[in-house]
Amino acid sequence: MVPLRGRSEELGRLLEALRAAEGGTASLAVIAGEPGLGKSALVAAAVEQAERQGFLVAQATAQQTDDISPLSSLAPALRAGREPLIDTEHFMELATLNTQPLWLAERLADLVGRQLDGTNAMIVLDDAQWSDPLSAFALRVMIARLSTHQLFWLVATRPAPGGVADQLVNAVHTQVPVHTIELGPLSADAIQDIATDRLNGPVGEGLAHQLAGVQGNPFLAEQLIAGLYLNISGSGVVGVGPVGPLLAAGLPTGPLAPGLVEGVRRRSSGLSELARTLVRTAAVFGSEFRLDDVAALMSEPVAKLATALDEAIQAGLLTDAGSTLRFGHELLRSATLADVPPSAQRALHGAIASQLVAAGRGAAAAAPHVLAVAQQGDTKAVETLRQAAHELLATMSTTAAEVIQQAFDLTPIDDPLRAEVGVDVVAILLSAYQYDRAKAFADDLLGGTALYHGPVTPDLRASIRLHLAPRQWVTSRLERQDLFAPGAATHLTERLTAYRTLLAPDEVAPTDLLPRLSDPVARAIVLAAAAEAARNEGRYATARGYYVEAREVTPDLGSLPDTLLEVGELHCRAEADELPQALRRSRELMTAGDWQSAAHLSVLHARLEYAAGNLDAAEEEARNGQRWMKDLHETALVPVTQQVLALIALLRGHSTKAREFAGADPIINALLAITDGDTKALPRLRDVPHGFPERVSILVQADAEDLLAAQVEASPSVAALGARELVAAGTDLKRLAAAAEQLRGADRPLLAALAADRYGRAELESGDRATGVAALEQALDALTALGATGPAAKIQAALQSAGVRRRRWSAVPARAEAGWEALTPMERRVALLVAEGHTNRSAAEQLVVSASTVGTHLRSVFGKLGVNSRVQLTRLVLERFAPPPNA
Repeated sequence: MVPLRGRSEELGRLLEALRAAEGGTASLAVIAGEPGLGKSALVAAAVEQAERQGFLVAQATAQQTDDISPLSSLAPALRAGREPLIDTEHFMELATLNTQPLWLAERLADLVGRQLDGTNAMIVLDDAQWSDPLSAFALRVMIARLSTHQLFWLVATRPAPGGVADQLVNAVHTQVPVHTIELGPLSADAIQDIATDRLNGPVGEGLAHQLAGVQGNPFLAEQLIAGLYLNISGSGVVGVGPVGPLLAAGLPTGPLAPGLVEGVRRRSSGLSELARTLVRTAAVFGSEFRLDDVAALMSEPVAKLATALDEAIQAGLLTDAGSTLRFGHELLRSATLADVPPSAQRALHGAIASQLVAAGRGAAAAAPHVLAVAQQGDTKAVETLRQAAHELLATMSTTAAEVIQQAFDLTPIDDPLRAEVGVDVVAILLSAYQYDRAKAFADDLLGGTALYHGPVTPDLRASIRLHLAPRQWVTSRLERQDLFAPGAATHLTERLTAYRTLLAPDEVAPTDLLPRLSDPVARAIVLAAAAEAARNEGRYATARGYYVEAREVTPDLGSLPDTLLEVGELHCRAEADELPQALRRSRELMTAGDWQSAAHLSVLHARLEYAAGNLDAAEEEARNGQRWMKDLHETALVPVTQQVLALIALLRGHSTKAREFAGADPIINALLAITDGDTKALPRLRDVPHGFPERVSILVQADAEDLLAAQVEASPSVAALGARELVAAGTDLKRLAAAAEQLRGADRPLLAALAADRYGRAELESGDRATGVAALEQALDALTALGATGPAAKIQAALQSAGVRRRRWSAVPARAEAGWEALTPMERRVALLVAEGHTNRSAAEQLVVSASTVGTHLRSVFGKLGVNSRVQLTRLVLERFAPPPNA
């Protein structure tokens, strides 16, 4: 490899990060620099060093055309090599998740994490400024999720404030160390060294003088030596600005070094006429192109262009990448374009766009060329861009949002079509999860600003409000004043009225409004309102019926997300004696539901895992939910995840941690006061609202017989019936025993343990030591198995006071921080399954959890046991559980 000159300090920083990764500290390095300053050379040097040190290296280079294909920037890194990070089967599986970016990124992190367990690895993305949105998003999720791996991430990019690299750093800097390396011009000595390397000998005085004119730009120095750059400026090099994003213009921007243009022109003059035409036509296509596309545009057979192509390659202008051809550097393409008159460029862009559409390549492929030449008022261009936006929407919603915005900008402000395109803008921005931008655009469109001078008809107002309303409802941003459009069509008016009912059911009872509605979507919204009202009153069976009926309506403008309705339905099912079924379905939705409902899904899943006594899984889902809420800029449901985390901390006996989560929550603070011995706080538990996690258990602790009776009347579930009987029994041992037995069948182990505890203490107080001890030991064993060491410790104290002696008291105190004893019950099960040879996926099937959950537990196991591979874990497990000699 050619020596890297003038970047020893920068390379040294990268090597330090490599060594840290080898030691288990994952990190991200971002190399930023203008074109030609040697980003790719520095990346290549780092890759060479990583491979020498035995790192698995996966690398890719983003291309300008990437933002019309999902995951196209990152996929080559994941799929390259004899042992790719993602095999073909799993990669095809990922393709089915293109419309669900959050689930795709989580699945991707799980697959890569599994492949890299115990492996030193480096993942590289060059020219990241051109990354497709899905790759950029996946990187953010993966770096955060794989922060405990021996992994070094390296990203090279051109400076772009607020661009891909800045977004990446902002998203992950709290999870991993970030190293930012900004490249400046090389020293004169380094430039001279580059020339010496290329010439295999000393640099002559004339060339040395010429090299001084490149002002530290290594690319221009190389081109000067190769004859593709002439130092004609006399005073140095004009700065080279970054090339604009593909869909923003299609043409390079920023001034070029005049000497580079002259050098390319001189080198091109030695080519045949056909080769020159090939190169110039290709330059208009882009930095990467297909030979058959250029041949079709030139009306030449591909075979006839073979010789011309070889000339261009030999001249150092083009390189053959196999299925596509590329310019040796984007600056060479820019220099070539400088010799194509603007009028010719415009004509070629128009011809390329028409050719791509005619060839069935789609409007999305043609969009960059349409944007390069379209002018305001070009209705054909507007229609092509609208079509492109809708083509891209399913898999590339972020790109679709930019394209439709361009289409809107090309529509005259007084054109009737502008309103129609404006509605598209709002809808697509919402699909791209850009609510704030969509809301601001909608307000401008409807507010008579300079954005739109046409008439704001009632139907236009209603349509835009109904596009916004579902997302506003999901994110708790719906406001009553936005739900009016006097004079709008009947079906639109009914839908807006339905949303007012959803927002304020006290205004008009949903059940009273239903008979007056003819529009099915409006009816579905009102049914959802009725379901919400019933659920808030604890009438879960009734609420479930409304949710089911609402989900039967075919979605249309203004429809609530189906996943959100199913979240409500599953909550009701869980409260109505179907917790196991609801939990299974919620696990499925964590990778199959609408990713834009991720916050609600995570809260539901965390609560159901908690109700089932799966404290580790509940904690993980609550924390995942908080991370997703941060990524998606949603905070309305954070308090619910804090409640779950606080309740888990209390069960584990971690009062200090519970206080950190409690905030001003009155119920959690009451539970904390009771834990501290303040019995006067018990009555405060009666204020627990409907919807609080495991409300029935709280009411049992408060001895709130009347409230439990009301709960039974509203929804007579096994849990509610058993809890009411438990409290109503008082000191009646027979009724207490029956209630405890009833609750053992409620699929709520924490509530069942609470009942066994209450019954056991009552038997002890009555003098029946044997029965009381048996019940308390049953509760103790159940709570210990669940990791609920807080209440378990209190039961242990009661047993010890009763004179009970047993060998397993040590299971109750707080776990050790390291070693086998530090593992939670779920972590132990994962460790044993892995030692038996299970993959993450097969272990997940055994445990009825997600593969991602298994991966999280496995990483925790590695940390607590001090191992870094499955082989080491298996050896440790076998040593611990091996039978004694001669057994």
